Amino acid sequence: MILNLDPKFKPFTNEDEMVFQSFTFSGGEPHIKIDPDFDPSQKVTITHRLNSFNDLGLLCIAVDALRRMDVKRIELFIPYFPAARQDRVMIKGEPLSVKVYADIINGMQLDKVFVFDAHSEVTPALVNNCEVIPNHTFIKAVIKSIGNDVKLISPDGGALKKIYKVSEFLGGVEVVECSKSRDVKTGRLSGFKVYNDDLQGADCLIVDDICDGGGTFVGLAQELKNKNAGKLYLAVSHGIFNKGFAVLDCFEKIFTTNSFKDFEGESVEVIGLGDGLLS
Repeated sequence: MILNLDPKFKPFTNEDEMVFQSFTFSGGEPHIKIDPDFDPSQKVTITHRLNSFNDLGLLCIAVDALRRMDVKRIELFIPYFPAARQDRVMIKGEPLSVKVYADIINGMQLDKVFVFDAHSEVTPALVNNCEVIPNHTFIKAVIKSIGNDVKLISPDGGALKKIYKVSEFLGGVEVVECSKSRDVKTGRLSGFKVYNDDLQGADCLIVDDICDGGGTFVGLAQELKNKNAGKLYLAVSHGIFNKGFAVLDCFEKIFTTNSFKDFEGESVEVIGLGDGLLS
């Protein structure tokens, strides 16, 4: 059985969907009523996109409701793990936000927690019974959509380990390593480097897990052009795009999934998280 807490997000289509009603009280508290007409001995998989603490609250009370209905096995699929980027305390006074979310989810004692393309190894280390679904099939679909050979671009050192696994999955697509510098106090980016002297007009696909404002990719795009790159493409598993797409007009095309939100009429190609992409 599948319980899709976000009715617009239905990543699994091969199982029966549970019926429920949810709303928010005037005081701001989420509430849920799940139709009890099902066999509680069945496994229930909850899916949700956690973009706010209210989303997390709805998840918590949904799990409690299922427990009170005597459901024995509960699994969770949250494609974008909230606060995964806050996986280190950079300066005094900051929280380790990813651990706050992990502790809350661990308190639900779920049998399995699936996350799509986790930001780093910190998330699965903190979350009990966590299984990370890699971005390999997503990037394969992106390259198929592009329709021609590309070089895979690793935007920084943090992405290296994952991008070489993607390359291996794709049969050995060439990887170009890059780097940048970030001021931990201000967040300002600088010092973009491409460790290839001449790209000789090759088309390039930057691969990363998250695009928020896009500063990393705009700065890197300029350096790639300085190294004679051809057409530039961007593929991010979790598209936030808080500054819109105009700032990313240096790219021929942008690809993402619906892990964070839906996109309608936007300048981006969305490859939905369905059964095929999650296999």
